[in-house]
Amino acid sequence: MSGNTILNHRELYRLPWNLSDNAISWLEPTSQCNLACDGCYRENVTGSHKPLAVVREEVETFHRLRNADGISIAGGDPLMHPEIVDIVRMIHELGIKPIINTNGGLLTMELLRELKRAGVYGFTFHIDSRQGRPQWKAKNEIELNDLRLQYAEMLAEVGNISCSFNSTVYEDTLQYVPELVDWSAKHIDIVNVMVFILYRAAVPQLPFDWYAGGKKIDMNALVYSETHERKIDLKAQDVVGEIRKRFPEFSPCAYLNGTEKPDYFKWLLTGRVGTRERVHGYVGPKFMEIMQTMHHLGTGKYLAYEKPSLTKKGRSMMLLSPLDPGIRKIASNYLTSVLTNPFRMFKGLHYQSIMIIQPVDFLPNGLQNMCDGCPDMTLWNGELVWSCRLEELKNFGCWVRTVPKNNA
Repeated sequence: MSGNTILNHRELYRLPWNLSDNAISWLEPTSQCNLACDGCYRENVTGSHKPLAVVREEVETFHRLRNADGISIAGGDPLMHPEIVDIVRMIHELGIKPIINTNGGLLTMELLRELKRAGVYGFTFHIDSRQGRPQWKAKNEIELNDLRLQYAEMLAEVGNISCSFNSTVYEDTLQYVPELVDWSAKHIDIVNVMVFILYRAAVPQLPFDWYAGGKKIDMNALVYSETHERKIDLKAQDVVGEIRKRFPEFSPCAYLNGTEKPDYFKWLLTGRVGTRERVHGYVGPKFMEIMQTMHHLGTGKYLAYEKPSLTKKGRSMMLLSPLDPGIRKIASNYLTSVLTNPFRMFKGLHYQSIMIIQPVDFLPNGLQNMCDGCPDMTLWNGELVWSCRLEELKNFGCWVRTVPKNNA
Protein backbone atom coordinates (compact mmCIF):
# COMPACT_ATOMS: atom_id res chain seq x y z
CA MET A 1 0.00 0.00 0.00
CA SER A 2 1.22 3.48 -0.87
CA GLY A 3 -0.77 5.66 1.49
CA ASN A 4 2.31 7.75 2.25
CA THR A 5 2.33 9.22 -1.26
CA ILE A 6 2.23 12.98 -0.79
CA LEU A 7 0.28 15.24 -3.13
CA ASN A 8 -0.05 18.94 -2.39
CA HIS A 9 -3.43 20.20 -3.56
CA ARG A 10 -2.12 23.77 -3.68
CA GLU A 11 0.37 22.76 -6.36
CA LEU A 12 -2.40 21.42 -8.60
CA TYR A 13 -5.16 23.18 -10.53
CA ARG A 14 -8.50 23.07 -8.78
CA LEU A 15 -10.99 22.31 -11.55
CA PRO A 16 -13.51 25.19 -11.66
CA TRP A 17 -16.59 23.00 -11.84
CA ASN A 18 -19.47 23.85 -9.50
CA LEU A 19 -23.14 23.05 -8.98
CA SER A 20 -24.52 25.30 -11.71
CA ASP A 21 -21.58 25.53 -14.12
CA ASN A 22 -20.07 22.11 -14.64
CA ALA A 23 -18.53 19.85 -17.24
CA ILE A 24 -21.11 17.05 -16.96
CA SER A 25 -24.60 16.16 -15.74
CA TRP A 26 -25.84 12.64 -14.97
CA LEU A 27 -29.03 11.34 -16.63
CA GLU A 28 -30.57 7.99 -15.68
CA PRO A 29 -33.27 6.96 -18.17
CA THR A 30 -33.48 3.47 -16.61
CA SER A 31 -32.43 1.54 -13.52
CA GLN A 32 -32.53 -1.78 -15.32
CA CYS A 33 -29.23 -3.53 -16.05
CA ASN A 34 -28.14 -6.82 -17.60
CA LEU A 35 -25.31 -7.27 -15.06
CA ALA A 36 -25.11 -7.22 -11.26
CA CYS A 37 -21.79 -5.54 -10.47
CA ASP A 38 -20.22 -5.64 -7.05
CA GLY A 39 -20.00 -2.06 -5.79
CA CYS A 40 -22.94 -0.77 -7.85
CA TYR A 41 -24.90 2.01 -6.16
CA ARG A 42 -28.15 1.53 -8.07
CA GLU A 43 -30.87 -1.04 -7.45
CA ASN A 44 -31.50 -3.10 -10.58
CA VAL A 45 -35.21 -2.64 -11.33
CA THR A 46 -36.77 -4.52 -14.26
CA GLY A 47 -39.12 -2.43 -16.39
CA SER A 48 -37.90 0.88 -14.95
CA HIS A 49 -37.44 2.61 -18.30
CA LYS A 50 -38.62 6.20 -18.08
CA PRO A 51 -40.97 7.36 -20.85
CA LEU A 52 -39.31 9.57 -23.43
CA ALA A 53 -41.43 12.53 -22.30
CA VAL A 54 -40.06 12.18 -18.75
CA VAL A 55 -36.51 11.90 -20.04
CA ARG A 56 -37.04 15.01 -22.14
CA GLU A 57 -38.32 16.88 -19.08
CA GLU A 58 -35.21 15.88 -17.12
CA VAL A 59 -32.88 16.90 -19.95
CA GLU A 60 -34.62 20.27 -20.16
CA THR A 61 -34.35 20.64 -16.37
CA PHE A 62 -30.61 19.99 -16.58
CA HIS A 63 -30.41 22.56 -19.35
CA ARG A 64 -32.20 25.09 -17.12
CA LEU A 65 -30.33 24.42 -13.87
CA ARG A 66 -26.86 23.38 -14.97
CA ASN A 67 -24.52 24.70 -17.64
CA ALA A 68 -22.89 21.45 -18.78
CA ASP A 69 -20.62 20.48 -21.67
CA GLY A 70 -21.91 16.91 -21.70
CA ILE A 71 -24.58 14.64 -20.27
CA SER A 72 -23.60 11.17 -19.08
CA ILE A 73 -26.44 8.81 -20.00
CA ALA A 74 -26.24 6.14 -17.32
CA GLY A 75 -28.42 3.87 -15.22
CA GLY A 76 -28.75 0.85 -14.94
CA ASP A 77 -27.49 0.29 -18.42
CA PRO A 78 -28.88 2.88 -20.83
CA LEU A 79 -28.54 0.56 -23.84
CA MET A 80 -31.46 -1.39 -22.35
CA HIS A 81 -33.74 1.60 -22.87
CA PRO A 82 -35.77 1.01 -26.05
CA GLU A 83 -35.52 4.68 -27.04
CA ILE A 84 -31.82 5.23 -26.36
CA VAL A 85 -31.22 6.52 -29.91
CA ASP A 86 -33.95 9.13 -29.46
CA ILE A 87 -32.47 10.15 -26.09
CA VAL A 88 -29.06 10.66 -27.67
CA ARG A 89 -30.59 12.68 -30.51
CA MET A 90 -32.54 14.83 -28.07
CA ILE A 91 -29.43 15.76 -26.09
CA HIS A 92 -27.38 16.36 -29.23
CA GLU A 93 -30.01 18.72 -30.63
CA LEU A 94 -29.68 20.87 -27.49
CA GLY A 95 -26.00 21.36 -28.25
CA ILE A 96 -24.86 19.12 -25.36
CA LYS A 97 -22.47 16.19 -25.79
CA PRO A 98 -24.25 12.83 -25.20
CA ILE A 99 -21.91 10.37 -23.43
CA ILE A 100 -23.20 6.82 -22.91
CA ASN A 101 -22.08 5.05 -19.72
CA THR A 102 -22.54 1.32 -20.31
CA ASN A 103 -21.11 -2.10 -19.65
CA GLY A 104 -21.21 -2.55 -23.42
CA GLY A 105 -22.94 -5.92 -23.39
CA LEU A 106 -25.73 -4.81 -25.74
CA LEU A 107 -23.61 -2.74 -28.09
CA THR A 108 -23.54 -3.97 -31.70
CA MET A 109 -21.96 -2.34 -34.72
CA GLU A 110 -25.43 -1.65 -36.12
CA LEU A 111 -26.55 0.10 -32.91
CA LEU A 112 -23.24 1.96 -32.67
CA ARG A 113 -23.63 3.37 -36.18
CA GLU A 114 -27.22 4.36 -35.42
CA LEU A 115 -26.09 6.15 -32.24
CA LYS A 116 -23.33 7.90 -34.21
CA ARG A 117 -25.91 9.20 -36.69
CA ALA A 118 -28.02 10.42 -33.74
CA GLY A 119 -25.05 12.43 -32.43
CA VAL A 120 -23.40 10.33 -29.72
CA TYR A 121 -20.17 12.02 -28.66
CA GLY A 122 -18.56 9.30 -26.58
CA PHE A 123 -18.81 6.10 -24.58
CA THR A 124 -17.59 5.22 -21.11
CA PHE A 125 -17.42 1.45 -20.73
CA HIS A 126 -17.48 0.06 -17.19
CA ILE A 127 -15.37 -3.09 -17.20
CA ASP A 128 -13.87 -4.80 -14.16
CA SER A 129 -13.48 -8.25 -12.66
CA ARG A 130 -16.43 -7.96 -10.23
CA GLN A 131 -19.18 -7.85 -12.83
CA GLY A 132 -19.80 -11.55 -13.35
CA ARG A 133 -19.86 -11.11 -17.10
CA PRO A 134 -20.91 -14.19 -19.09
CA GLN A 135 -17.82 -15.76 -20.72
CA TRP A 136 -15.53 -13.49 -18.67
CA LYS A 137 -16.08 -14.85 -15.16
CA ALA A 138 -12.93 -15.41 -13.09
CA LYS A 139 -10.93 -13.14 -15.42
CA ASN A 140 -8.67 -10.62 -13.71
CA GLU A 141 -8.24 -6.98 -14.75
CA ILE A 142 -5.33 -7.73 -17.07
CA GLU A 143 -7.20 -10.52 -18.87
CA LEU A 144 -10.16 -8.16 -19.33
CA ASN A 145 -7.98 -5.90 -21.49
CA ASP A 146 -8.94 -8.14 -24.39
CA LEU A 147 -12.56 -7.10 -23.89
CA ARG A 148 -11.63 -3.44 -23.47
CA LEU A 149 -9.75 -3.58 -26.75
CA GLN A 150 -12.78 -5.01 -28.54
CA TYR A 151 -14.86 -1.97 -27.59
CA ALA A 152 -12.07 0.51 -28.34
CA GLU A 153 -11.65 -0.99 -31.80
CA MET A 154 -15.40 -0.88 -32.43
CA LEU A 155 -15.46 2.85 -31.74
CA ALA A 156 -12.31 3.41 -33.79
CA GLU A 157 -13.87 1.60 -36.76
CA VAL A 158 -16.94 3.84 -36.73
CA GLY A 159 -14.68 6.82 -36.14
CA ASN A 160 -14.30 10.00 -34.08
CA ILE A 161 -16.16 8.86 -30.96
CA SER A 162 -14.55 9.49 -27.57
CA CYS A 163 -13.59 6.20 -25.90
CA SER A 164 -13.32 5.93 -22.12
CA PHE A 165 -13.11 3.05 -19.67
CA ASN A 166 -13.75 2.97 -15.96
CA SER A 167 -13.01 0.29 -13.40
CA THR A 168 -13.86 -0.04 -9.72
CA VAL A 169 -10.71 -0.49 -7.63
CA TYR A 170 -10.73 -2.78 -4.58
CA GLU A 171 -7.95 -3.52 -2.12
CA ASP A 172 -7.08 -6.74 -3.94
CA THR A 173 -7.31 -5.25 -7.46
CA LEU A 174 -5.20 -2.16 -6.74
CA GLN A 175 -2.16 -4.16 -7.86
CA TYR A 176 -3.51 -4.26 -11.42
CA VAL A 177 -3.88 -0.49 -11.85
CA PRO A 178 -0.34 0.10 -13.22
CA GLU A 179 -0.93 -2.57 -15.86
CA LEU A 180 -4.16 -0.84 -16.95
CA VAL A 181 -2.32 2.48 -17.08
CA ASP A 182 0.32 0.83 -19.29
CA TRP A 183 -2.30 -0.87 -21.48
CA SER A 184 -4.11 2.42 -22.09
CA ALA A 185 -0.80 4.09 -23.03
CA LYS A 186 -0.16 1.38 -25.63
CA HIS A 187 -3.56 2.21 -27.13
CA ILE A 188 -3.39 5.97 -26.66
CA ASP A 189 -4.59 6.52 -30.22
CA ILE A 190 -7.97 4.82 -29.59
CA VAL A 191 -8.40 5.09 -25.79
CA ASN A 192 -8.97 8.67 -24.68
CA VAL A 193 -9.74 8.33 -20.97
CA MET A 194 -9.07 5.76 -18.23
CA VAL A 195 -10.99 6.13 -14.95
CA PHE A 196 -10.40 4.35 -11.63
CA ILE A 197 -13.24 4.51 -9.06
CA LEU A 198 -12.37 3.54 -5.50
CA TYR A 199 -14.77 1.10 -3.87
CA ARG A 200 -17.11 2.48 -1.22
CA ALA A 201 -19.99 0.99 0.79
CA ALA A 202 -21.72 1.20 4.15
CA VAL A 203 -20.17 -1.68 6.11
CA PRO A 204 -20.42 -3.03 9.68
CA GLN A 205 -17.05 -1.81 10.91
CA LEU A 206 -18.04 1.83 10.45
CA PRO A 207 -18.55 3.27 13.97
CA PHE A 208 -21.81 5.00 13.11
CA ASP A 209 -25.54 4.79 13.57
CA TRP A 210 -27.56 5.67 10.51
CA TYR A 211 -30.47 8.13 10.54
CA ALA A 212 -33.01 9.31 8.00
CA GLY A 213 -34.53 12.46 9.40
CA GLY A 214 -34.81 11.76 13.13
CA LYS A 215 -35.36 8.02 12.74
CA LYS A 216 -32.65 5.41 13.15
CA ILE A 217 -32.63 3.12 10.11
CA ASP A 218 -31.24 -0.17 8.87
CA MET A 219 -28.83 0.55 6.03
CA ASN A 220 -29.30 -2.98 4.66
CA ALA A 221 -32.29 -1.56 2.80
CA LEU A 222 -29.85 0.13 0.42
CA VAL A 223 -28.06 -1.63 -2.42
CA TYR A 224 -24.74 -0.05 -1.43
CA SER A 225 -24.77 -1.43 2.08
CA GLU A 226 -22.33 -4.28 2.78
CA THR A 227 -22.73 -7.04 5.37
CA HIS A 228 -19.05 -8.03 5.48
CA GLU A 229 -16.05 -6.11 6.67
CA ARG A 230 -14.24 -4.71 3.66
CA LYS A 231 -11.69 -1.99 3.06
CA ILE A 232 -13.56 1.13 1.98
CA ASP A 233 -11.00 3.83 2.66
CA LEU A 234 -8.66 3.59 -0.32
CA LYS A 235 -7.48 7.08 -1.22
CA ALA A 236 -6.44 8.64 -4.51
CA GLN A 237 -2.91 8.84 -3.12
CA ASP A 238 -2.88 5.04 -2.76
CA VAL A 239 -3.57 4.66 -6.47
CA VAL A 240 -0.97 7.27 -7.43
CA GLY A 241 1.58 5.52 -5.21
CA GLU A 242 0.85 2.18 -6.84
CA ILE A 243 1.19 3.67 -10.33
CA ARG A 244 4.46 5.37 -9.41
CA LYS A 245 6.02 2.05 -8.46
CA ARG A 246 6.09 1.35 -12.19
CA PHE A 247 5.89 4.88 -13.64
CA PRO A 248 7.75 7.20 -11.23
CA GLU A 249 7.06 10.32 -13.32
CA PHE A 250 3.28 9.91 -13.19
CA SER A 251 2.11 13.45 -12.34
CA PRO A 252 -1.50 14.54 -11.65
CA CYS A 253 -2.29 18.10 -12.65
CA ALA A 254 -5.84 18.92 -11.47
CA TYR A 255 -8.41 17.89 -8.89
CA LEU A 256 -11.76 18.42 -7.19
CA ASN A 257 -11.67 18.66 -3.40
CA GLY A 258 -14.16 17.36 -0.83
CA THR A 259 -17.10 19.24 0.61
CA GLU A 260 -15.64 18.80 4.09
CA LYS A 261 -11.93 18.42 3.29
CA PRO A 262 -10.20 20.90 0.97
CA ASP A 263 -7.09 18.70 0.69
CA TYR A 264 -8.89 15.50 -0.34
CA PHE A 265 -8.59 14.48 -3.98
CA LYS A 266 -12.10 13.44 -4.92
CA TRP A 267 -11.46 13.69 -8.68
CA LEU A 268 -7.75 13.58 -9.50
CA LEU A 269 -6.84 14.21 -13.13
CA THR A 270 -3.63 13.33 -14.96
CA GLY A 271 -3.00 14.24 -18.61
CA ARG A 272 -0.27 12.72 -20.72
CA VAL A 273 0.92 13.02 -24.32
CA GLY A 274 2.55 10.33 -26.41
CA THR A 275 2.35 7.66 -29.06
CA ARG A 276 1.73 3.93 -28.87
CA GLU A 277 5.49 3.58 -28.61
CA ARG A 278 6.10 5.87 -25.63
CA VAL A 279 4.63 8.49 -23.31
CA HIS A 280 6.59 11.71 -23.74
CA GLY A 281 5.39 13.29 -20.52
CA TYR A 282 2.60 14.73 -18.37
CA VAL A 283 0.89 18.08 -18.72
CA GLY A 284 1.08 20.51 -15.81
CA PRO A 285 -1.55 22.50 -13.90
CA LYS A 286 -1.18 25.56 -16.13
CA PHE A 287 -2.00 23.57 -19.24
CA MET A 288 -5.23 22.30 -17.68
CA GLU A 289 -6.12 25.79 -16.44
CA ILE A 290 -5.61 27.22 -19.93
CA MET A 291 -7.69 24.46 -21.55
CA GLN A 292 -10.61 24.89 -19.16
CA THR A 293 -10.48 28.69 -19.37
CA MET A 294 -10.20 28.87 -23.15
CA HIS A 295 -12.98 26.34 -23.64
CA HIS A 296 -15.25 28.32 -21.31
CA LEU A 297 -14.41 31.58 -23.07
CA GLY A 298 -15.09 30.01 -26.45
CA THR A 299 -18.18 27.91 -25.70
CA GLY A 300 -19.47 29.16 -22.35
CA LYS A 301 -18.89 25.70 -20.85
CA TYR A 302 -16.16 23.84 -18.99
CA LEU A 303 -14.58 20.97 -20.88
CA ALA A 304 -15.38 17.31 -20.23
CA TYR A 305 -14.72 15.18 -23.29
CA GLU A 306 -12.99 15.70 -26.62
CA LYS A 307 -13.20 13.60 -29.77
CA PRO A 308 -10.16 11.71 -31.11
CA SER A 309 -9.93 14.23 -33.95
CA LEU A 310 -8.84 16.77 -31.30
CA THR A 311 -6.96 14.58 -28.81
CA LYS A 312 -4.65 13.44 -31.62
CA LYS A 313 -3.38 17.01 -32.09
CA GLY A 314 -0.64 16.59 -29.51
CA ARG A 315 1.88 18.60 -31.49
CA SER A 316 -0.27 21.72 -31.35
CA MET A 317 -0.31 21.49 -27.55
CA MET A 318 3.42 22.21 -27.57
CA LEU A 319 2.63 25.81 -28.44
CA LEU A 320 1.88 26.19 -24.73
CA SER A 321 5.44 25.19 -23.76
CA PRO A 322 6.33 28.71 -22.58
CA LEU A 323 3.46 28.61 -20.08
CA ASP A 324 3.59 25.06 -18.73
CA PRO A 325 6.70 23.17 -17.52
CA GLY A 326 5.02 19.82 -18.20
CA ILE A 327 4.44 20.71 -21.84
CA ARG A 328 8.04 21.94 -22.12
CA LYS A 329 9.28 18.56 -20.97
CA ILE A 330 6.95 16.78 -23.40
CA ALA A 331 8.25 18.96 -26.24
CA SER A 332 11.86 18.26 -25.27
CA ASN A 333 11.30 14.50 -25.06
CA TYR A 334 9.42 14.49 -28.36
CA LEU A 335 12.14 16.46 -30.13
CA THR A 336 14.78 14.06 -28.80
CA SER A 337 12.81 11.06 -30.07
CA VAL A 338 12.39 12.63 -33.51
CA LEU A 339 16.10 13.46 -33.77
CA THR A 340 16.85 9.85 -32.86
CA ASN A 341 14.43 8.55 -35.49
CA PRO A 342 12.99 11.17 -37.92
CA PHE A 343 10.25 8.77 -39.04
CA ARG A 344 8.59 9.34 -35.65
CA MET A 345 7.59 12.77 -36.93
CA PHE A 346 4.94 11.05 -39.05
CA LYS A 347 3.34 9.23 -36.12
CA GLY A 348 0.34 10.75 -34.38
CA LEU A 349 0.91 12.42 -31.04
CA HIS A 350 -2.08 11.93 -28.73
CA TYR A 351 -3.44 13.32 -25.47
CA GLN A 352 -4.93 10.92 -22.90
CA SER A 353 -6.55 11.47 -19.48
CA ILE A 354 -6.24 9.29 -16.39
CA MET A 355 -8.87 10.05 -13.72
CA ILE A 356 -9.02 8.71 -10.17
CA ILE A 357 -12.36 9.15 -8.37
CA GLN A 358 -12.56 8.86 -4.58
CA PRO A 359 -16.28 8.68 -3.66
CA VAL A 360 -17.85 9.53 -0.29
CA ASP A 361 -15.53 9.47 2.72
CA PHE A 362 -16.99 8.80 6.17
CA LEU A 363 -15.23 11.15 8.61
CA PRO A 364 -14.80 10.33 12.33
CA ASN A 365 -17.18 13.13 13.33
CA GLY A 366 -19.96 11.56 11.25
CA LEU A 367 -19.81 13.98 8.33
CA GLN A 368 -19.83 12.56 4.83
CA ASN A 369 -17.17 14.13 2.62
CA MET A 370 -18.66 14.38 -0.88
CA CYS A 371 -17.20 15.64 -4.16
CA ASP A 372 -17.27 19.44 -4.18
CA GLY A 373 -18.37 20.49 -7.67
CA CYS A 374 -19.40 16.92 -8.47
CA PRO A 375 -19.97 16.33 -12.21
CA ASP A 376 -22.27 13.35 -11.56
CA MET A 377 -25.25 15.26 -10.18
CA THR A 378 -28.60 13.85 -11.26
CA LEU A 379 -32.23 14.84 -10.63
CA TRP A 380 -34.73 13.92 -7.95
CA ASN A 381 -38.11 15.68 -7.97
CA GLY A 382 -36.62 18.37 -10.17
CA GLU A 383 -33.67 19.08 -7.86
CA LEU A 384 -29.97 18.38 -8.38
CA VAL A 385 -28.76 15.55 -6.13
CA TRP A 386 -25.74 13.24 -5.84
CA SER A 387 -26.28 10.29 -8.16
CA CYS A 388 -24.19 7.96 -5.98
CA ARG A 389 -26.64 8.40 -3.07
CA LEU A 390 -29.93 8.48 -4.97
CA GLU A 391 -31.14 5.25 -3.34
CA GLU A 392 -31.35 7.09 -0.01
CA LEU A 393 -33.93 9.47 -1.47
CA LYS A 394 -35.80 6.62 -3.13
CA ASN A 395 -35.99 4.59 0.08
CA PHE A 396 -36.23 7.22 2.81
CA GLY A 397 -37.17 10.48 1.09
CA CYS A 398 -34.11 12.26 2.49
CA TRP A 399 -30.34 11.95 2.88
CA VAL A 400 -29.04 9.46 5.39
CA ARG A 401 -26.92 10.95 8.19
CA THR A 402 -24.09 9.15 9.96
CA VAL A 403 -23.84 9.73 13.69
CA PRO A 404 -20.87 8.42 15.75
CA LYS A 405 -21.97 5.58 18.04
CA ASN A 406 -22.15 6.32 21.73
CA ASN A 407 -19.97 3.59 23.26
CA ALA A 408 -20.31 4.91 26.79
